[in-house]
Amino acid sequence: MVDMAAILRAHRATWSFLAAVAAPPAVAAVFVPLRSTLSNVAAALLFVALIEGLAIWGRRLCGYAATIGAALWFDFFLTPPYDRFTISHRPDLETTISLAVVGVIVTELAARSRAHRERAGAESAHVTSVAALAEMVAQGAGADEVLVRLRGELVSILSLRACDFEAGTGGPPHARILPDGSVVHVGLRWPVEEIGIPGPCAEIPCRWRGREQGRLLVTPSPGQPVSREDRVAAVALVNVATAVADAWRHEQDSSHGAR
Repeated sequence: MVDMAAILRAHRATWSFLAAVAAPPAVAAVFVPLRSTLSNVAAALLFVALIEGLAIWGRRLCGYAATIGAALWFDFFLTPPYDRFTISHRPDLETTISLAVVGVIVTELAARSRAHRERAGAESAHVTSVAALAEMVAQGAGADEVLVRLRGELVSILSLRACDFEAGTGGPPHARILPDGSVVHVGLRWPVEEIGIPGPCAEIPCRWRGREQGRLLVTPSPGQPVSREDRVAAVALVNVATAVADAWRHEQDSSHGAR
């Protein structure tokens, strides 16, 4: 059986953009028989509600497409002379301009609200990840188990293709992800939010007790942007895992010394 909900989710951006393009002329056409009884102000308010719904469902581009379409088709169908992209009365011109301006404002508000929700959700997920790793430590998980869990978390958070631990600090240098989330490559701060982590390989230092224990070598997905919050969370997870590995190593050294 075809899962229509899954198909819609997978192609949400496409469907929402098509709806943003098709809905304004369709709604304006529905208003045509009501031109003698429905005021243009009321029609403009209904268009604003349509723009808001499409901006919330889709992305900023959808809101802008719906705003442009609403203003054009409002002019074409609902302002005299009808069926022409012409406005002959000043009140209709003011209403059309107001519709476009309010549509832009509504789109921006919807986009900012979505960004805040997504950021809050990401931060909550990061706290859950760190807590889960800490719980593994509290339950006595070994260094190998913690490393396996760490790899999975980092691949997910940073959109990596691969991730592996390298002991020591003598290997060739790579782009480095620092504790504050910044990425330094060939001495320059890298714009990761726009173009992603530089490849083909980057590193996250494994620090504990003021010194480096090794590094996580990561293979990023080319051109995949990564937020600062994601990078800070990744470094925090690496530090937790490094503490576990350090404690495990000291425990092993103590047991060998006792023998």
